[in-house]
Parts: sequence; structure tokens; C-alpha cells
Amino acid sequence: MILPELSLLLISILAGVFGQFFLKIGALKLGKVEIDNAVNHVLSIITTPELLIGLTCYAMGAIVYILLLTRVNLSVAAPAISLSYILSFLLGHFWFRESVVFSQLIGLAAISVGVILVVSQK
Repeated sequence: MILPELSLLLISILAGVFGQFFLKIGALKLGKVEIDNAVNHVLSIITTPELLIGLTCYAMGAIVYILLLTRVNLSVAAPAISLSYILSFLLGHFWFRESVVFSQLIGLAAISVGVILVVSQK
């Protein structure tokens, strides 16, 4: 991948990660979904700003991803997008104070190595 493709990839990844961030904040604002409040929660999605921002970020990320797909093979783009897992993991740990176990770190290392191997192929 060259710089324009890497830029599109990074923008798509960041849009997705920010989308996840805002969806998590919105979900925390909604509270836990139970059988008796499920319909109300679904209806509340359209009035919760954080959820709307998260969905907008996802949409923007999808548009940029489509632009990326016009330039690179799906077999490269799709695995490279998995870098969003790493950024989301870090965001979950440092922002939301989610716990980390060793096996997760091994998985993140495997994703990182895999992305490097896929993206570096000519």
C-alpha cells in the first residue's frame, strides 16, 4: 500500500473506532437492556446524541472503506481493517478501564503480525 491507500485505511479505521467509542458511551447512558425495557431502549437510540454520533462515524468509515476498495484488493483491505480491534481494545482498557488478560494480548499481537504480513505483500 502507498500513502493514499494507507491514509484511506487509517481514516476508515479511526472512524470505526470513534463509532465504537460513541456507541459505548451511548449504551452506558441507556443502561442495561432487560426484557421489560427493550422496546424503550430501541426507541431511545434515535434520541441519544452519542449513539447518533457513533452511527454517523460508522457510516463515514464505511464510505471511506468503499473508496479504499476502489484502490486495493479486498484480500488486503479487509484484514488491514482488523487494526481497529487493537485500537478499540486500547480504548476500552484506557478509557473505560476494562480489564486485560494475557490471552488477549497474545491475540492482539497475532492480529498485528497478520496485518503487517498481509499489507506488506506486493
